[in-house]
Amino acid sequence: MGLVSCNGTPTASISTNENQETTSPSIQTTATTSETEVCKFVEDGVGSPGQVKVRAEEVVTGLEVPWGIAFLPNEQMLVTERPGRVRLVQNGELARSPVATLKITASGEGGLLGIAAHPDFASNRFFYLYYTTDKNGSPVNRVERWQLSSDGLSASSDRIIIDDIPAALYHNGGRLRFGPDGMLYIGTGDAREPQASQNVNSLAGKILRLTPDGQIPPDNPFPDNPVFITGIRNTQGFDWHNPSTLFVTDHGPSGELGRRGEDKVSVLQAGENMGWPAVENCEAEAKFVQPSLVWRQAAPPGGAAIYTGNSVPEWKGNLIIGTLGSRHLHRVVFDSANPRQVQTHEVYFQGNSPNGFGRIRDVIMGADNELYITTSNCDGRGSCPPDQDKILRITQ
Repeated sequence: MGLVSCNGTPTASISTNENQETTSPSIQTTATTSETEVCKFVEDGVGSPGQVKVRAEEVVTGLEVPWGIAFLPNEQMLVTERPGRVRLVQNGELARSPVATLKITASGEGGLLGIAAHPDFASNRFFYLYYTTDKNGSPVNRVERWQLSSDGLSASSDRIIIDDIPAALYHNGGRLRFGPDGMLYIGTGDAREPQASQNVNSLAGKILRLTPDGQIPPDNPFPDNPVFITGIRNTQGFDWHNPSTLFVTDHGPSGELGRRGEDKVSVLQAGENMGWPAVENCEAEAKFVQPSLVWRQAAPPGGAAIYTGNSVPEWKGNLIIGTLGSRHLHRVVFDSANPRQVQTHEVYFQGNSPNGFGRIRDVIMGADNELYITTSNCDGRGSCPPDQDKILRITQ
């Protein structure tokens, strides 16, 4: 495995959105708070260089846009590739043949996206996929349950969990996670219809919550409705501060409504509203949750995970976020006395080699309590290397 050390060396590249990048002569960060003290607004750049010495180990190479990872028993993992393949990694080796190949509608940000293993995978071998497909001549996003064969080399579709999630060229969401309550949480995008995020009867621009069988839990915040959190533009990352509180990352606008940037991190509970598209930057209104961290220049965030491991003790309990346009790993430290208040935030592995890994898509804690990331350099927006995209383990 290749070892890459990093102490947060910055680069000058700043992204205005996922499609375009401009160059700034420096990455000096001016972090100011809004009129209230909850929201930290990053005026320039993305953040100051990381102060904790960490390194990355290559786990697997040769992947094409690995979007999500599901960790299985016996050091196995399933990985989704956006063109429609589910791949098995066993003992650090990528199986040659896909476990499953889905018929997807592959355009823009759609395709085979998130994956999550059932909490009782060891007994039922179920896993869940979020993908874009054609339905009656129109694209939709769908979450489907699959079952892995006993030998781990193939899988079959079991049932559709939820269908007709709005799809578009951009803003398809796609992250799947099981919560501490055993429920399935689904991050969706606004499918280029901003006002849909505020419509509680639309599945677009939300975090949805369902039982593992696809039923609506009776304690959801909106009766007989899978919607759990509203007002989202395009989330690809969330994790739990505690069983009732989530950290959620969201992509800001890239031209619609005459706005750019505004990527953010918010702390939310059931039924709360992130505010897209009604509020900008650190604005606060009573009916919306004020974000905790906002970047003026676009980062867009990918996956996010609370660090729970022991390999990097300084990161314990911190939120670690991958970014796409700004191409780095971001550490956010929240105030222990006020979980909505950012204490510090800093940048690791920024840019491309030798110090960085380019676009970072998923960030997730593994079954071994180590932090894993996937690169997304072969998605048409990065520079695809000869060994393609990869999975890396972050340690000290």
